[in-house]
Amino acid sequence: MATSLIGGLINKGYPARSILACDPSEQQREKLKNTVPDGSSLGIYPDATKANKADVVVLAVKPQILKQVAQDLAPRLKPDAMVVSIAAGISMQSLQLWFGDRAIVRCMPNTPSLIQKGASGLYANNHATQQQKAQAEEIMSAVGIVQWVNTDEDIDVVTALSGSGPAYFFYLMELMTEKAVEMGLSREVAEKLAIQTCLGAGTLAQESTDSLSQLRENVTSKGGTTHAALQSFNQDELPKTVQNAMKHCAQRAAEMAKEFGD
Repeated sequence: MATSLIGGLINKGYPARSILACDPSEQQREKLKNTVPDGSSLGIYPDATKANKADVVVLAVKPQILKQVAQDLAPRLKPDAMVVSIAAGISMQSLQLWFGDRAIVRCMPNTPSLIQKGASGLYANNHATQQQKAQAEEIMSAVGIVQWVNTDEDIDVVTALSGSGPAYFFYLMELMTEKAVEMGLSREVAEKLAIQTCLGAGTLAQESTDSLSQLRENVTSKGGTTHAALQSFNQDELPKTVQNAMKHCAQRAAEMAKEFGD
């Protein structure tokens, strides 16, 4: 995700020489330098010794190690540096405990950010100025769309909706492909049609002025083939299945806040 953010910023015209990155893995450092445009101009280090130069610090690490990283990083930061965390499940309360009274933005991106098609939810604490919020939005906009939410708890909802959401669509495409193969299509044909159908539906929804329910109705003739499929979805309680899945996802995010937080 860090590589995607750095590459997205550079592609949008942000100078590579103004970006510092650190990773203890030499392999990862070399990969970053060779992956992003103008990677040789980046400041890439094995540790965070240069963090005192940063105006914005993006924490792109696993939630399991964020507390350790934060405790090492916090004393090095400038008092007015803003922290942006993209670690799943780590609450604003924990981030403020580790970093103190400074501007902090909690963010939940998703994996399509890897191809600049991401969706990110953002929440800022009261210390973040409008200028700093604009900076955070600019960074995350480099890899997709950005939506601000009203509470820290809303980020867990974003996790259940768009953060984990790509996996839901991948799973549905898997299931559709498997059934089409069972019904006689080759796997290659079935998979390509499933992927393109998902892509086309998403693009149509994005570009249309119709609501999602209206778009569904537009392709559903009463008594027709689509109507039969949707009736089957309802009979098998698909709405309940989706609701339960998102509820469990959000609950797990809250559990992670307790496990890896304070």
